[in-house]
This record gives sequence, structure tokens and C-alpha cells, in this order.
Amino acid sequence: MINIHISEQLELKQLELKDAPALFALIDRSRKSLRRFLPWVDYNTKLQHSENFIKTMLRKADELSDFAFGIWYDKQLCGVIDLHDWSKILQIAEIGYWIDNEFTGKGIARASCKGLLDYAFTELKLNKVEIRFALENVRSAKIPIKLGFRREGTIRESAKLHGTYIDIVVMGMLKKDWLLLYPPKK
Repeated sequence: MINIHISEQLELKQLELKDAPALFALIDRSRKSLRRFLPWVDYNTKLQHSENFIKTMLRKADELSDFAFGIWYDKQLCGVIDLHDWSKILQIAEIGYWIDNEFTGKGIARASCKGLLDYAFTELKLNKVEIRFALENVRSAKIPIKLGFRREGTIRESAKLHGTYIDIVVMGMLKKDWLLLYPPKK
């Protein structure tokens, strides 16, 4: 299992099956706010759905294609961050993330993204990481902006959210740019 230590309070831990009850409880508690931009929330309505998600992500991690991490703040699960759609040929992947409302405004999502980006560029040797979000998701947009990502464009009506087509913003970070912004500590 992969663990990424970020600070004394914050750690990313690869999700395990034993985390399913805590994950489902967190999704259930956050359902209304998550549903606004994440259509999968409507399909995660039972503990078994969270178990299936974790099993799928563990299988994909074994294949080195996707990784899902629980975001643990003060030893409490407060969200999820993942690395998905990894192209081994191009060495590109996407990051997705969500945080429970109770934990927003503490810099947790940004610090989690930074920790996962460090891991992706140094350990996994990725060349590029993208973050994609709904055009209307202003809160999510702040994270890649603060981290120094570049806006690469808007893909019109490229996703469907609760029956409506929506525009998706793509922001990207190249490894060489990341290393200039955040040189490795020696």
C-alpha cells in the first residue's frame, strides 16, 4: 500500500477494503454537496458500492493504471484523491479530488494535490498531470490555479451531469514546470 506523508496532520493512504464503511459514511454525509458536480454520487448509495469502488481501484493499482487515496486529516478520513486515466505511452494522468464540507477551507485539497503531484512526477515519472473540472465549479478551479497549473482550454459539452451536458475546463502541469515551481528538497 502506498502512503504519502504530507504533514503531521495530513496523509494520503491508498484506499483499502477496510476503509469502505468510513468512505461510504463520508459520501453519504456529503452527498448533497458532492452531487452538484460529481454524477457518480447518485450511483454510490450502499456500502457495497464503496466496496466495489475500492476493489476496482486496487485492481487498477496492481495494473499501474489508477490509484485512489483516502485523504486523512488528524487520522480522520475527510476526502478522496485519485490519479486516473494514466497513459503509459504519453506519461500523462489526471487527478481528481473531493473533500467533505466540514474540512474545506483548511488547504487540505491543495496540500493533497501537491503531495500527489510530487509523487506522480518523482516516483511514477509522469511527464504531465491534468486536472479537469466543470466550468461552474469555481471552488475546484482554485486549487490548480494556486498550484501553478496552466489553463489549456475548455472542452464544450464533454460531460453529462444529471442529464445536462456541461463544459469541462482542462488545466495542465508539466513535470519540468513543476520542478521549477517546487524543486525537490535535498
